[in-house]
Amino acid sequence: MIKVWGRTNSVNVKKVLWCLEELRLPYERIDAGMQYGVVDTPEYRRLNPNGLVPTIEDGDFVLWESHAIVRYLAASYGKGVLWPREERARAIANQWMDWTFTLQAALRPVFWGLVRTPPEARDPAAIEDGRRRTAQLLDILDGALADRAYLAGVFSMAEIVLGCHVHLWMRLPIERPAHPNVRAWFARLVARPAFRKVVDLPLS
Repeated sequence: MIKVWGRTNSVNVKKVLWCLEELRLPYERIDAGMQYGVVDTPEYRRLNPNGLVPTIEDGDFVLWESHAIVRYLAASYGKGVLWPREERARAIANQWMDWTFTLQAALRPVFWGLVRTPPEARDPAAIEDGRRRTAQLLDILDGALADRAYLAGVFSMAEIVLGCHVHLWMRLPIERPAHPNVRAWFARLVARPAFRKVVDLPLS
């Protein structure tokens, strides 16, 4: 059974949990990070010297970094499911997984400002700047989805990774541009039972 270290309100842990749920792999999750601690213990640092979550143990194999974990699980257990068999489709999936870091950097001040920061300590200018930059980046995603239901043509690991960040955007109390293609794509993600189970949770 795969062991997952990480808390359920971490966007990066959600990527791993959603991947596991889609692949119907049995797993055990252990609370770690933020209010749970654990990540600074010597035992955990031997698994992940960064002291971050998620980390997985698949038998005697240890892996950290959420995108690497999703790629590993998709390649090992999800060929033709989350891991596109066609090379170009797989390359496109990888492209959008890597692009997620760009979106994440823009969105982070918005999420942390509105969810993880007390109202009296918030920086409205930084929140608005992040909202504006994220909206501009989602113009790119909206264009990419104009002629396809999923990023690589089929539901794949790209949805797992990018979808978790778009979930934050869609659930934050902010003004959002129309982005009809992104909204339709997100609705398809929400329709998946695994997404609703481990991703579409109240923000905290």
